[in-house]
Parts: sequence; structure tokens; C-alpha cells
Amino acid sequence: MPIIKKSSYPGAPHRLFNGHLQTIIPSLQDKNGTLPYERQRFTLSDGDFVDLDWLKGGNKKCALLIHGLEGGSQRKYLRKMASFLHEKGWDILAWNARSCSGEMNKAFRLYEHGEIGDLTEVIHDVNAKGDYEQMVLVGFSMGGSIVINYLSRMADSLPKMVTHGVAISTPCNLGECADQLDKWDNYLYRNKFKRKLYKKIKHKAEQFPGRIDVSKLSEVNCWRDFDEFFSAPVNGYASAEDFYKKASAGNHVAGVKVPTLLINAKNDPFLTPSCSPFEIAQNHPNFYLEVTENGGHVGFPDKDEKAYWLGQRVEEFIFSAKKC
Repeated sequence: MPIIKKSSYPGAPHRLFNGHLQTIIPSLQDKNGTLPYERQRFTLSDGDFVDLDWLKGGNKKCALLIHGLEGGSQRKYLRKMASFLHEKGWDILAWNARSCSGEMNKAFRLYEHGEIGDLTEVIHDVNAKGDYEQMVLVGFSMGGSIVINYLSRMADSLPKMVTHGVAISTPCNLGECADQLDKWDNYLYRNKFKRKLYKKIKHKAEQFPGRIDVSKLSEVNCWRDFDEFFSAPVNGYASAEDFYKKASAGNHVAGVKVPTLLINAKNDPFLTPSCSPFEIAQNHPNFYLEVTENGGHVGFPDKDEKAYWLGQRVEEFIFSAKKC
């Protein structure tokens, strides 16, 4: 019964009294900071590339960290986890999805919640080199979707070194989360995503003349429209509904065979209750669900600003949860 009935998260500082503040304020702290990553350009089987950022220390265990929508390896939430785990003796592989490393990718498609081919190629390459005895996957938001999709859909062919997964603030039901993003109080996030993604769609239209109808951008009235006109066809789905069905992590989580922890906050502005699948966790030997009273979206600020509960929780889970 791996439902964490009482989370150890101590809660956010009193001044951050709602999910929006708990989401936004942590992301603004140390906004321009960087980590001294060593970058590797990895060429994919289709001729495209992903940029991988490493923090190496000659360790035998590696944490692969995956960012959220329009994120990257230098986002505050990812840097904080990378620094914490690196200090604990882990090498870090910080993922940058196609188009998210500061340079537009070559292929027509971009990246999305259910795309695991690129990740599979990279993990296969790391495993083949034999440098690590253990690898754990930690994903934030969309990155959590990718972690769950990978661990479930590749469950019968995972490299032995892949032992655990952690998904944080994960939109397990993409259709409901698309509708959630359209709510009036989420306009700041919605507009931020739209600005960045519209720019990429226009770039792809220039790269591949005739394959994208940019005029459809003016017809986007809700997030489902954007997914119908662009996210789905650019990434090989028949429609937005097809995308939601095939890529939603909640439709795959039952298949995980290594210990996998999902951490969601009740006041996450992006998520709905269905993003925390209690029924599956109740009867699943390897899927652990922890729902905190607050924390926002990938924020989880600590009352004690010197503490880092999220990193401590990830480390604790990796050392305590064993495969059934």
C-alpha cells in the first residue's frame, strides 16, 4: 500500500500563503545563477541532437534530471536538485530536450510529455559505457511525465542500472491540465508558455516551409486549440485527444516495475485531483504517491530557508524504497 499517508513536507513559509506564491517566488530566487556543467552534444539516430549537461565527480551512481515545459538544465528547480545530489556523491546528467538548450533542433518535431525515444537512446549509451552502477531518474512537471512514461513503457527492457524514478508536480492527466491552464488565475503561466512556444512554432514554419499553418495561431482560443493545431501534429499525434490519451503519465503509471515516487501538492495551480492516482497507488507494489497540503508547482519552499526538503525526500526515497 505505497501511499504516503502523511507527508514529511513541513509546509511553505507563512508569507507564501497560496499555490501561486509557492510556485513563483522560488523560481525567482537566484534566477540568473548557473552551474558549471560540462556540455555534451548527443547525436540521435534521426540525425538531430540533444544537449546533455554533466556534473561529474568520478562517482559510480548518476542522477538524470529532466526539466519541465520550456525549461532547461539551468532552471532554478533543476539546479538546486543537481547541486544537492552532486554534493551527496552523485554524478549529474541534466537533460535538455530538443530545442531547450539555447539552440533550435534540426528535426521537424520538438518534444512532449510522452516522447521517450531520445531518453532511451541516451540511457542506452550511458549504460553501454559502463561508468555507472546505478542511475535514478528525477523529473519535474513535464519531466515527471517523461520519467513515468519511460519507466512504464520500457519496464521489460530497462538497463539494470536504472533503479528508481521520482516525478515531481506531474500533470498525469494532460487533457484536464490543459483546461486548468485556461483558468483566469493561471494567465501568467499561460502567457509565458504561449510566448515561448509561439516563437518556436514560427521558427519551425521557417525551417520547414509548408508543413505548419502559422495563421492557425490566431485561432487559438484555449490550450486545447494549441495542442490540436500544433502540439499534436508537430509531434506525430492524430489530434489533441490522441496526444492526451497516449502521453498522459496517468495512463502508464501502473506499468512501472522499479520504485517510483510521485510528489504532487494539493494547491498546485496546474494540476487537478486526477493527477494524483490514489487508486493505482493503493494496490501497486512499486508506485508511491505523496500528496502534500501545499507546495505549489515544483516550488515546495521550506519554512527553514537553509533546508531543502525536496532534495532530502528524493535522497531518502532512493535509499529506502526497494523493488518488489
